[in-house]
Amino acid sequence: MDDIVNSAERMNASLQLPAVVIIEPLTLTRTCILSILRKELIGFEIIDTAATDNLDCASARDVRLVALSIADKSIVDPSVAYDLMLLTECCPNASITLWSTRDDEATALEALNRGIRGFFPTSLPIEVAVAGLRLVLAGGVYRPLPIVGPNVISRLEQLSPRGSIPPHLTNGASKEAVERTPIEFTPREQQVLAELEFGLPNKLIAAKLNLSENTVKMHVQHIMRKCAARNRTEAVLRWSGRLSGSSRASDASESSARECPDGARAR
Repeated sequence: MDDIVNSAERMNASLQLPAVVIIEPLTLTRTCILSILRKELIGFEIIDTAATDNLDCASARDVRLVALSIADKSIVDPSVAYDLMLLTECCPNASITLWSTRDDEATALEALNRGIRGFFPTSLPIEVAVAGLRLVLAGGVYRPLPIVGPNVISRLEQLSPRGSIPPHLTNGASKEAVERTPIEFTPREQQVLAELEFGLPNKLIAAKLNLSENTVKMHVQHIMRKCAARNRTEAVLRWSGRLSGSSRASDASESSARECPDGARAR
């Protein structure tokens, strides 16, 4: 009798927890994500389903976030539009995020323009993806940082006077394009950068800023991509303005050499 009462109490408790819904048609992928999130998102009930047509499992639940897998489909695909419409009706208070095998700027922008709160390419490391989900659950928006590529260069050519784009942009050197673009950091990224300048590891930065270590990793990754830096030291140097013009290559090489334990220059 006591076992029956305890089982009922546990069931009632789970129904009261806020929920996260995972929609992924591939069983192996879905169960792996489910297993990870149940360990990482303590305090949330993680519900999984293969399709939006099975959303009855989320009825009467306080759904806070939905992660919908769209595979390689575009945001304007009719089936994706149908799924998003169903989610809006069934989970009106939930933040909707997308998992996609696409990793391009156009897809990410289109998703955000349609009110998506998180865009997760499947190329992301799992710790970054989990930190991004926590950000969305806290009311934020997650997306990978834009990378300058051929489409962006083509757009620059359309908007700029003839001959005004430096040759290094048109020959595919996207890294140089990022370096010449003003770098903007969020307040939290600036705090992480300030700690990086002291040479602190992620674990100590997390403790000092009252963040999880995975969240610090995500911020460091964003910082390095914004700076087009190959390592943490190079990112700090560029942020502080000590790298400019022709001196960047030599300074970056020296910083890489300092980070190599055997003192050899990084190649």
